[in-house]
Amino acid sequence: MAGKNQILNRLTKTPFPENIRPMLATLYDKPFNSKEWIFEIKWDGYRVISKKRKNTTSLNSRNLNSFDNLFPGITRSLKKIKGDFVIDGEAVAIDESNRPSFQQIQNHHKTGQGNIVYYVFDLLWLNGYSTELLPVTQRKELLKELIPGLDNILYCEHIAESGVELFKEVTKLNIEGIIAKKADSRYYENTRSQSWLKIKTEHTIDAVICGYTEPRGSRKYFGALILGVFNAGKLTYIGHTGTGFNFSIQQKIFSTLKKYSAAKSPFTNPPKPNAPVTWLKPRLVCEVKFSQLTKDGILRHPVFLRMRDDKEAEEVTFVSQFPGITNKIKHG
Repeated sequence: MAGKNQILNRLTKTPFPENIRPMLATLYDKPFNSKEWIFEIKWDGYRVISKKRKNTTSLNSRNLNSFDNLFPGITRSLKKIKGDFVIDGEAVAIDESNRPSFQQIQNHHKTGQGNIVYYVFDLLWLNGYSTELLPVTQRKELLKELIPGLDNILYCEHIAESGVELFKEVTKLNIEGIIAKKADSRYYENTRSQSWLKIKTEHTIDAVICGYTEPRGSRKYFGALILGVFNAGKLTYIGHTGTGFNFSIQQKIFSTLKKYSAAKSPFTNPPKPNAPVTWLKPRLVCEVKFSQLTKDGILRHPVFLRMRDDKEAEEVTFVSQFPGITNKIKHG
C-alpha cells in the first residue's frame, strides 16, 4: 500500500465533519466466499462515531446522541491517539468468557461497570482530509496505522474472500454474525448499502413493540408483546411473542411499557389477538429470534431476546429486516 501521506495528498481538504450518521449494512441470508469482498466479525454492542480535534474528543450514537458520559474510558484513550480524526466502530462489553455481551453493555447504562472496549473498523476523516471516497481496504490500512497499542481501543481485523470459514468460526463461538464488505466500497453516510452485508448466525430481527396482551393464569404483568415493523411509513403487524422472559425481565419491561400506553392501535389494520390488548405508542424496539417467516409476513415461533434502546423505532423497516429482500445481490 502507498504511504499515508501519499494517499492523503491525493484527496481534497475538507472541513472537520460535525454530524455524521454511520453507514449501515443490509441484512443477507447466508455466508459466501468472494475475492471481491472482505469479512469482519459483527460485534454485538453500540455503534459509536468517535471524533478528536485539537485534543477535544466526542462520542456519538448512530442517532447523534452523546455517549461521552457513558464511555469515559474510551474518551480518555482517544486523546492518546495522535492527530485529528473521525472513526467508526462499536462499543462492546466483554464478559468473563471473553465474548461480547449485549446485556452487560445495557447494564453499563445503570451501573457504569463492565469491561468496555471500542472495536474500530473504519476511518472517515484524518488530519484535514475526508477518507470516505477511498476503498474500505485502504481506509482500514490507514486506521490500523493510526491506532496505537491501547487496551480498550482495538482495531477490527478482517479476512479476505473466506466468508464461509469466518461464519463457521463465529457460529461455534456463539457470536452474533459477520459483516461482508465489498473491498472497493466507499463510505456512504446515513445509508443502508448493499456494499455492506450483515449475516447473522440466527434468524433474528428488530421489531417495534406496538402493544401487549393481558396475562393469563399465574403469569404477571403481560401475556405477549405485539410486534410490528414499518413498511412504506406504516406499521405492519408481524406477530406476537410471549416467550423468552423470566419474572425479573417481565417486571422491568412492564415498567417501561406503561409509560407509552395509547388510546388506540398504532396499526392501520389492527390485529385481533385472543386476549384484551393495551396499545402503545410505537417507540420501543426489541429483538426477537424466529424459525421462519410465513408468506403473509408473520413470524413463526418468535422468542424475545432483548430490548434495543440503541435504535429508533423508525429505523425498523420491512426492507431492512427480512433476508429475502436481498437475495438478488450479485457477488461477482
